[in-house]
Amino acid sequence: MNDKVIGILGGMGPEATAECYMKIIRATHATKDQEHFRVIIDSNAKIPDRTEAIAGRGPNPIPQMVDAAKNLEKLEVEVACIPCMTAHYFIEQVQREVSFPLLNAFLELKKYISDNYPSAKKIGVLATSGTLETGLFEKYLDHLDVLYPSPETQNDKVMRAIYGTNGIKSGNTDGEPLQLLKEAAQELLDNGAELIISGCTEIGLVLRPYHLPTPLIDPMEVVAEVVVKETVYQKS
Repeated sequence: MNDKVIGILGGMGPEATAECYMKIIRATHATKDQEHFRVIIDSNAKIPDRTEAIAGRGPNPIPQMVDAAKNLEKLEVEVACIPCMTAHYFIEQVQREVSFPLLNAFLELKKYISDNYPSAKKIGVLATSGTLETGLFEKYLDHLDVLYPSPETQNDKVMRAIYGTNGIKSGNTDGEPLQLLKEAAQELLDNGAELIISGCTEIGLVLRPYHLPTPLIDPMEVVAEVVVKETVYQKS
């Protein structure tokens, strides 16, 4: 029986949160409604922007992240995930405030790559500038050579695809954002990347594996598979 209670600490952003829930549903082997997990979602879109906070230009998101986590704790979730890679910069502070494990997408990504692509040496990462500045990928994937887009490509293509007027945060998941991300990914491939990591949950809404000639790994897909299958979770 799938009687585990799963939490999603969401709202960062709302569409990525909804997609995370869909990933959990798709990862669950069920033949009827009652065989799915109970999933508790706190989608608080009012949580301050993580990239702005990391850069020192915006308010601290930790208090509202902790508030959402405590809401999940009150409803007795047994494990939760955060569908925002940038927000993992704060995961250790939030984890200290609640008793249930917050699944660390970076730890699970590291294990996934080691298990499925053991010969990989270079990975390319598409993510927000805030995530890149945290050094989280170097921290957790220290056995790999991590490649990022050039500063110009990062600003004019990746960040524009996410935050631009016609970007993903504005609800656009095709057209201009897709083309910009494909071009950014191609730069990484040209520089020797053997795998591309969709290092921002918004990117996973647009860029799909069939868009690239090399494997594209969405860490939230990995997390969804782990959260429905495992009973012991890695903590940050």
